[in-house]
Amino acid sequence: MRLLAKVLGIALVLAALCLAGFALWGEAFERLFSQEACARWFAGMRPWAWAAAIGLLVADLVLPVPATGVMAALGSVYGPALGGAVGAAGSMLAGMAGYGLARWGGKRLARRLADEAELARFQRFFDRWGGAAIIVSRAMPVLPEVVSVLAGLARMRFGRFAAALALGTVPTAVLFAWLGHLAREQPWWGMGVAVALPLAIWPLFLRLTGAAERERPASER
Repeated sequence: MRLLAKVLGIALVLAALCLAGFALWGEAFERLFSQEACARWFAGMRPWAWAAAIGLLVADLVLPVPATGVMAALGSVYGPALGGAVGAAGSMLAGMAGYGLARWGGKRLARRLADEAELARFQRFFDRWGGAAIIVSRAMPVLPEVVSVLAGLARMRFGRFAAALALGTVPTAVLFAWLGHLAREQPWWGMGVAVALPLAIWPLFLRLTGAAERERPASER
């Protein structure tokens, strides 16, 4: 319970920092990087728009960039397939950065929070349940950054983190690119599919990787 309270405290602090960024600069960033603004900007620099979009999506880790608007603008410029691929790449890089900074840069913080036994329990918990949280968070505001950092602090196994990140990110990025390509509003059924389908796949992934882990010789684990 003590470790859980500390983790929840960290999550609340991270969420508060993100929300503070939105409160201070969110309106200005929304005007600068809305779907319409990004689409005009990307169209004027089409050969290099993908690099600018990836940079914006990675910056969303620390700045209130409207990521869904950037993804939709990619769809309007590159189409749903290529635009979705670029959006997924940028969003996944942001998730990897948050995970990596927390896992390898936050070792001292993690040791201050808990002893090795508690951290081991936290890791087992995140290995089992963190994937679902990562998948759901990718379609939400604020939560993607918070959950990625928590996964890093928990030292969630990288393979599981990467798989969950891809499952949560790719459908969301393709959905928004498709909506931008068709200039449509966000349909709730589309978001439901983008979250529900990866969630349905995740238990199968856990079962397959668990079976592979059991089959490996103990010396290789």
